[in-house]
Amino acid sequence: MKGPLFYSKILLFGEYGIIKDSKGLSIPYNFYNGALKKDENPSEVAIKSNESLKRFATHIQGIDDSIVRFDIDRLLEDVNSGMYFDSSIPQGYGVGSSGALVAAIYDKYAFDKITVLENLTREKLLKLKSIFSAMESFFHGSSSGLDPLNSYLSIPILINSKDNIEATGIPAQQSEGKGGVFLLDSGIIGETAPMVTLFMESMKKEGFRNMLKNQFIKHTDACVDDFLKGDIKSLFRNTKQLSKIVLNHFKPMIPQQFHELWKKGIDTNEYYLKLCGSGGGGYILGFTEDIEKAKQSLSGYKLEVVYNF
Repeated sequence: MKGPLFYSKILLFGEYGIIKDSKGLSIPYNFYNGALKKDENPSEVAIKSNESLKRFATHIQGIDDSIVRFDIDRLLEDVNSGMYFDSSIPQGYGVGSSGALVAAIYDKYAFDKITVLENLTREKLLKLKSIFSAMESFFHGSSSGLDPLNSYLSIPILINSKDNIEATGIPAQQSEGKGGVFLLDSGIIGETAPMVTLFMESMKKEGFRNMLKNQFIKHTDACVDDFLKGDIKSLFRNTKQLSKIVLNHFKPMIPQQFHELWKKGIDTNEYYLKLCGSGGGGYILGFTEDIEKAKQSLSGYKLEVVYNF
């Protein structure tokens, strides 16, 4: 038995900002995926995943029926007979490993589920987001619900504000394009919860709140608009500012050994780095106007190009 595939995602813009109502743009990343599965002779990984699913099933039983109803009996029967999540999505890398699992469980076991084939009104998207938020909080303590939403629908999602999200189109990739967005592997597993706690602690300081509103959110919103309009010049201008702001104000979220590399990109204009998800490890997101130049500059690091300009 193997269920449908659910893909990883990349939040191009909006990390941390969307907690405080900035814009955000999340795109599916089909390089990684996961599916619910049963095996006759499960591997150690499968057994571990199954144990985690049992705990997740208990969490799902506790979700209020007014939010979403699940076929709990069937879920428990499948989990108790060894079902697990077979996934190539790296955990703790900021590309939505728990989001894909949440999407797969909702797809298979929710009653009255909202499907991709419907007319996805804002109300339906917000309803899905709140369901996924309640489900995914099991993994992170709190969740916006956006990762599972992206994984479930497998279409780019534009976040205008907390209560205003929509499915969107993004400019077609230029396969011959010189510029691009890439993932840089930090080689460290990041954990979301401690990073979010750090952020919430910083939010208690007035100076940090002002910086977030007047600088971080301003440039994040501009980046989203530039990307959707295909205004590459302005996009790189704003991404550079964003990269600087993160280096100056979000240092704890950047692994120590990447501080110099981060600064080098800003100084040389060969690439600009930003957080991918909550940071602390996992992937770092990079933007460059010349992918070959960036590869040379970052030789010795693992680079995956995810979008070409």
